[in-house]
Amino acid sequence: MSEQQTISPWEFKPWWCQPWSIILTTVTLITGSWLIFKIIWLTILVAIPLSIWMGFFIFIWPQMMVRSGVLDNIEKHP
Repeated sequence: MSEQQTISPWEFKPWWCQPWSIILTTVTLITGSWLIFKIIWLTILVAIPLSIWMGFFIFIWPQMMVRSGVLDNIEKHP
């Protein structure tokens, strides 16, 4: 009997599209906006779409991939 293992969708993404790089990019851009302009409303305008983008790709997209069954037919190679 083979054990069913859940394959992480992150295994198929390049290094620049991993959770750590998405979070680092978001934090860098929001912080950079503040450090360059020092205008809170502009930083908030930058932070809102970036936070939505980050939230989607960190929390929603992986669950969608797992639930869709797309990863079920892919063999995991060591």
